[in-house]
Amino acid sequence: MASRRAGEQFILDGRVAVNGQTIRLLGSKVDPSHDRVTVDGKPVSVRKLVYIALNKPVGCVCSRKDELNRPTIYELLPGEWETVQSVGRLDYNSEGLIFLTNDGQFALRLTHPRYGVRKKYLATVEGKVTPELLGLFKRGIIHEGDKLKILDGKIISSTRAKSVVEVELGEGKNREVRRLFESQALTVKKLQRMQIGKIRLGELKPGKWRTLNATEIKTLTSDL
Repeated sequence: MASRRAGEQFILDGRVAVNGQTIRLLGSKVDPSHDRVTVDGKPVSVRKLVYIALNKPVGCVCSRKDELNRPTIYELLPGEWETVQSVGRLDYNSEGLIFLTNDGQFALRLTHPRYGVRKKYLATVEGKVTPELLGLFKRGIIHEGDKLKILDGKIISSTRAKSVVEVELGEGKNREVRRLFESQALTVKKLQRMQIGKIRLGELKPGKWRTLNATEIKTLTSDL
C-alpha cells in the first residue's frame, strides 16, 4: 500500500481500521491470519514473500526492460512473480547464481557493503594467472577511481594460454572480477558465480530456478 512512513501517516489520519475499528496508535500489532485490516474501507491483503535462486545463463540481462531488446532473466520465471526483483546483478556475458525476491529488506541485507556477504566466482582467464597476481588482488588495486580487491583466491589450473581461477568477493562492485583482470591486461573469457553466502549453485541448470527454503533464508540473514 505504501512506504512505512506513508503508512504511519495513514494511521495518524484515521484511514486504517482493524476489524472495523479505526486505529490511530502507531505500532499497533495485528495477526494477518485472523485480523481484517482496511485502508479507506478497502481490505489490505498480505503479500506472500518469494525467494528464488536462479542460474542466470549467458545472453540475458537482469533488467526488466532492455533498450536493446535483449532477453531478461524475468522471462525465465512464472508470470505470477511479476513483483520480484533481482538481488544485485550479473552482466550480460556472465552466468551463475542470482537471487530474486519481493522482500526489500532481504535484498538490502545481501547487497549493502556493510554486511559484506561473500560471493564466489569461477573465472576462465585468457593468459597465465600467478599466485603473485592473486596476492596483488588481495591487497587491492585502484581502477577507474574504485578500490577493487578480492577476499580470497585460488588457482584451479594455469597455463600460458589459459587459467581457471576461483575468487571470492565481499562487496562486488560493477564488473569487479572482469575489471581486476583487465587492469593487468588479462581477459576473462567466462565468468560464473558459484556461491552467495553459504548457498551454492549446485546442480541447478542454466536458465532454471528453484525457491529457497526457510533454512536457507535463515542461513543467509543470520550470517549478517
